[in-house]
Amino acid sequence: MLYLTHKMKSIQTTSYEIHFNALAYKSLNVYLKNENFSKIVILVDENTHNHCLPYFLSHVTFDAVLEIIEIQSGEIHKTIDTCMGVWRTLSELSADRKSLLINLGGGVVTDLGGFVASTYKRGIKFINVPTSLLAMVDASVGGKTGVDLDLSKNQIGTITFADMVLIDSHFLDTLPKNELRSGFAEMLKHGLISDKKYWNTLRHLKQLTLNDLDELIHHSIVIKNDVVSKDPNEMGLRKILNFGHTLGHAIESYCLDNEDIKTLLHGEAIAVGMILEGYLSSKICGLSNYDLQGIKDTFKATYPYVSFNDHSKKQIIELMQSDKKNSHGHVKFVLLESIGKCQIDIEVEDTLILEAFAYYSN
Repeated sequence: MLYLTHKMKSIQTTSYEIHFNALAYKSLNVYLKNENFSKIVILVDENTHNHCLPYFLSHVTFDAVLEIIEIQSGEIHKTIDTCMGVWRTLSELSADRKSLLINLGGGVVTDLGGFVASTYKRGIKFINVPTSLLAMVDASVGGKTGVDLDLSKNQIGTITFADMVLIDSHFLDTLPKNELRSGFAEMLKHGLISDKKYWNTLRHLKQLTLNDLDELIHHSIVIKNDVVSKDPNEMGLRKILNFGHTLGHAIESYCLDNEDIKTLLHGEAIAVGMILEGYLSSKICGLSNYDLQGIKDTFKATYPYVSFNDHSKKQIIELMQSDKKNSHGHVKFVLLESIGKCQIDIEVEDTLILEAFAYYSN
């Protein structure tokens, strides 16, 4: 049974609107005509420059001077050094405070581009046009911008909202399957933390068609927007969006820094994190064994298995110490009481984390 109740109407957040498909370009063209920008700069990486930019330009009317800035793709380039290059290029292009930055790309482009815009000349307007499934349902919604600091993800950034977010599912046609799978992990997370019926729909994705994906994306964004609108600065409720990320981010960073281990996409690492944190949930918060098994079965059926030895486990636990959600020297987890219900700010002993790794590997 499908869970497709939302029409593809624009979503109004507390600060901006999220528009979909044809309405996205109609809204953008009206916006550009009314705002009278001095210069419009589009930020891309080499992939979106080739595969997404021509299509995007064919749907938009620009009256202002248009410039393109390209950065290198991949999480490894989500750094202050990359920002320096973009800031310098903006300055060389004589971009002023009445310039607009359009971030056309996945989560790296939208996160980094939003941070660049929020800090250049103390803030210029920007628009996010996410081109990956992950960016559509997660990275481009909610106002979080930022870059990584060494191995610590998203340590430097701001909470600054775009002027609008444009979702065009056409861009998903350009993605390889592993990138789609990466974004799908965040959608599964939305079900786990907030909506059991949605979780069960996504678990049986083989019954869905590609035409259903628009509605599913819309529903995931509705879930995230509802959480963010109630707690934009992550003082309480918004923390539930971090389920699977405390261990997942550490795993992602560990794999990124070790040449002998295959680098994981964000969603692939978070999938492992959700199994591990599901186990912690069963031991600490009373998540049922039935639901825990469902979490493990779902993610193991869809995402690649990752092997951890004693050294890697130790390194991952150490990496968690720099997680941005920590306070007073304590690592804080989001755990599940049941599907759709969370507890936040839970401290966990290292011995239990090692048990979770054993459960994952079994």
